[in-house]
Amino acid sequence: MVCDGLGRPLRFILTAGQRRDSLTAKTLLEGFKAEGVIADKAYDSNDLRQFIADLGAEAVIPSNRSRKVPIPHDEVVYKDRNRIERCFNRLKHFRRFATRYDRRTIHYLAFVHLAAAILWPR
Repeated sequence: MVCDGLGRPLRFILTAGQRRDSLTAKTLLEGFKAEGVIADKAYDSNDLRQFIADLGAEAVIPSNRSRKVPIPHDEVVYKDRNRIERCFNRLKHFRRFATRYDRRTIHYLAFVHLAAAILWPR
């Protein structure tokens, strides 16, 4: 999921439960203009960092422990990452979102869009 600076969801992509979310990060970010991209350690890869730089944005991603030379990040800006966590928490108030009872992906994704429209009217 991609959120704006206020924690409102902008774009969703559903993946299989065992698939790494970082593989869809480039697809989610395509077409956005941003000053910075804030993500957690799971998204730390040179390829994604280069993609973010090509967008003209700053990557605010802490380095994985496996990096030999850690890449510094802006810790003050990184504190705003909790906004996406709060976005997920608000969506989880809907039991249907939290438990994923829907068998078909298209039905679940439609509900995610509906819940986002209810919680954050534009």
